[in-house]
Amino acid sequence: MALWVMIFRKMANNKWLQLNLWFGLTICVALFCSMPLYSDAIMQRTLRKEMQLVQTKHGVYPGYVRIRTSVSRDMPWEETIEKLIEAEKFVQSIPRRMGISAISHYEQLFTYKLKVYPAGATEQERQLTNISGGFRALSDMEKRVKLLAGRMPEIRSDGVFEALVSQTFLLATRSDLGKELVLEATSEDMAKQSFRVIPVGVIDTFPEADPYLPFVVQDVPDGFMIPIEQFKSEFIDGGKLRVAEAEWRFAMNYEELTVEQAARFINADRDIRRYFQNRLGIGEVNIPARDTVASFIGTQEKLDIMMLALYAPVMMMLAFYLYMTANLIIERQKTEISVFRSRGASRLQIMLLYLLENSLLGLGAVLVGPYVGVLFTKVLGASSGFLEFVQRAALEVALDSDAYKIAIAAVCGAIVLILIPAFLATRASIVSHKQQMARANKLSFWHKTGLDIILVGFSIYLLYNFNKRQEDLKKLAIDATELQIDPLLFLMPAVFALGAGLLLLRVYPWFIRLVYWIGRRWWPPSLYHTLVQISRSSSQYLTISVFLVMTVATGLFSANAARTINDNLESKIRYSIGTDIALMTRWESNAVGPGYMSPEQQQQQQQQSDFGNSKVVQYAEPPLQPLRDLDGVESLARVFRKDNARFNDKKSGKNGPTTIIGVSTKEFGETAWMKNGLLDHHINEYLNLIATNPKAVLISRSIAEQAKLQPGDTIELYWTGTDRAEFIIYGIIDYWPTWNPLPSGSGRDGRPEKPNLVVGHLATIQNRINLEPYYVWLKLKEGVTSQYIYDQIAEKKIPVIDLKDANQELIQSMNDPFRMAINGVMTLGFVISMIICFFGFLLFWVLTLTGRTLQYGVLRAMGIPFAQIIGMLISEQLLTSAAAIIIGVFVGNLTSDLFVPLFEMSFSTTEQVPPFQIVRELGDYLQLYTIIGSMLLIGLLILCYRLSRIRIAQALKLGEE
Repeated sequence: MALWVMIFRKMANNKWLQLNLWFGLTICVALFCSMPLYSDAIMQRTLRKEMQLVQTKHGVYPGYVRIRTSVSRDMPWEETIEKLIEAEKFVQSIPRRMGISAISHYEQLFTYKLKVYPAGATEQERQLTNISGGFRALSDMEKRVKLLAGRMPEIRSDGVFEALVSQTFLLATRSDLGKELVLEATSEDMAKQSFRVIPVGVIDTFPEADPYLPFVVQDVPDGFMIPIEQFKSEFIDGGKLRVAEAEWRFAMNYEELTVEQAARFINADRDIRRYFQNRLGIGEVNIPARDTVASFIGTQEKLDIMMLALYAPVMMMLAFYLYMTANLIIERQKTEISVFRSRGASRLQIMLLYLLENSLLGLGAVLVGPYVGVLFTKVLGASSGFLEFVQRAALEVALDSDAYKIAIAAVCGAIVLILIPAFLATRASIVSHKQQMARANKLSFWHKTGLDIILVGFSIYLLYNFNKRQEDLKKLAIDATELQIDPLLFLMPAVFALGAGLLLLRVYPWFIRLVYWIGRRWWPPSLYHTLVQISRSSSQYLTISVFLVMTVATGLFSANAARTINDNLESKIRYSIGTDIALMTRWESNAVGPGYMSPEQQQQQQQQSDFGNSKVVQYAEPPLQPLRDLDGVESLARVFRKDNARFNDKKSGKNGPTTIIGVSTKEFGETAWMKNGLLDHHINEYLNLIATNPKAVLISRSIAEQAKLQPGDTIELYWTGTDRAEFIIYGIIDYWPTWNPLPSGSGRDGRPEKPNLVVGHLATIQNRINLEPYYVWLKLKEGVTSQYIYDQIAEKKIPVIDLKDANQELIQSMNDPFRMAINGVMTLGFVISMIICFFGFLLFWVLTLTGRTLQYGVLRAMGIPFAQIIGMLISEQLLTSAAAIIIGVFVGNLTSDLFVPLFEMSFSTTEQVPPFQIVRELGDYLQLYTIIGSMLLIGLLILCYRLSRIRIAQALKLGEE
């Protein structure tokens, strides 16, 4: 009991320090808890959204499962019955195998089709009848079908089957309800037998009966539906007629599916396909959500690794904070510890005392930290950029046992860290402690071990390897399909910033000594005192200086990295589409089949033409006025694109494939999106250049270099089945909206081929080569949503066959879990770093000021005015804190210049157009400097206030004691 009393007294004597230490432990717990909480929540929300898209793409419920199998006629009947029973048991186990419940399900059974004719038909009428139909059964038939006429069938004992039929089939039999029909087996592999059937009801689809899994009568309209109990007793148990097919359908509750269950879901899918593969006959399994769920396997692990790397800088800051706070506590108690050692206390007993003390703080952190972690997670889910937030649905976050396990592990690790100063202090006796106090200006551990040089060298080595890998990716034109961020891209900058900051802080005291030496005869007393103080005790400022350097450096890097990733992703989307909305309407043509062709069908038709079918399809251009009349459209442009065209230079004989883009110069310049700096001149200048001559074209630099062409030369354009048309080259371009100039594929020499482009007048291309479908680009007015345009298109019944929407793709990109993690963690990490830095800054200087109470009291007693003491404090802040911020700005910009370009590896090397570019915005810098300046100003005001409260008599009395 006495031990606990002593612990509580010690904590009460240092309550503010203990509170700061508890704050650091709580933030530590919250950070570690927020990682799994965020990854679980964001992946679960993304999975749910992706599953909902399955319904949009396939027109079925996201949890739809359909299993259909034929039943082989060659299989013995006893074996068939046994396998049907086993299959039904297996199907019933599907919800358990997938780990989610079934909202709805039904079963269908079918017999082979038989010849159908009226009961009183003559022999001649029987032979002329070509109508066929079989028996079928549906589970829960009474609930799933809509009865249009008649009644539900009953099971009769006189051998007559009562059945339900569709309106279509009833008309085909030329019969009415209540009239008897005969089903007769006529094929050679079935025994000669017949069945009497009376249609008693006409049915249709009843979607309201089951919105998740409606039974569609039109799927199999020709057949007689009888109760499933009668079907099984007559045909399965009774063996009167062979079963031809069996089908099971489920509507699984996809909302119960978690990311952790994705592998289980896919394993269940594989088991189902394997089970029904040739077991009864030919099996068919349709699970539309399969590919969507499969894409989430392993994704959460990658996200967890990325978040750990993203959190690395703020965790380093937190480790510094915890160590600094613990060290400040121990520094105040070193005399007490040395006394304990001198009086016989063992190091183990002293460490046990501090372990119990920190365990109490850790317990408080475990109780509060997870809830703070939930708050952090919601902040992450609302971020759209660095220090930018949007109104989106809050993440569904729930604390579980895993979160508390992580919290306990984080606290244990943090306690080990903060016990290090206590362990080091227990080595000193009262004599050695006094000796250490006399040698306060010793070299720090970081500089003594050369850790700054090691960290810089290690990060530069990794940087060299990454740059080399990036060059190889560009040379090989290796493609990537999605944003893949290497976690080291976030860890390396933090390591480099720490090493570079420590390296500059190693040199900084020598700079202060140089300044002191240069002006030692002229410095005023306040500045003279400050320079001597800093140059002689530089090691005591190291911790707070590293704090500030890391905060500023990582903040600048985070701002530049997040801004660069976001801007390049958005530019890529806008460049690939070229405008806000690009759509193609239906074009009537003389093509075989439908009167229009989608872009994919046009590509197939072109490929067929290349293999000898050179017939040119003639199109009828649809009216454009309905699109011009859309409200909310600022401008509209017609853009024709032909990817399989060819060019020919008669002078050099060079020819090859090229993409042709046809535009109307005025409307294209008003509508198209083009990033500045990609062309030598503004895109409108190129459009104005060719506007004066209908035969004028712009060619890509790849064609100019390949055929040695220059402005003023002529070039022939054509594609399969058309005549060649001659054009005049007016300019050479490197980029054009929607065109990718990067090499892809392999040429004849095995190297990636550069694509070619020719841009000309739409009207000239249509008149001189051929009229073919084009896209219509729409630039929307400010504030107009895509949905508003969609509603007008639907209302006017404009037949759109293809549509690309830049705004929707931007929204989809912003909701990507990895991008949200980058933006959210960088924002949250910076905010936490600023809070930690503020408390660390305030704690350090308040304790430093308290430790100098006697010194300031003596200075006041010597007659130095209070204003000069304030000047000493301000100059000390400028030469330490402000200098650390300047070093942080330098290190942050250097880190950004070195490491932000590496993010180019995270993008597809063959699709990153416009080229990857580092983006810096003045607003980010102003925001950062404002926050840091406000923090320092508030801290300085607090210090000045505390300094003004020092009384000379009290300070001198303190010195006497």
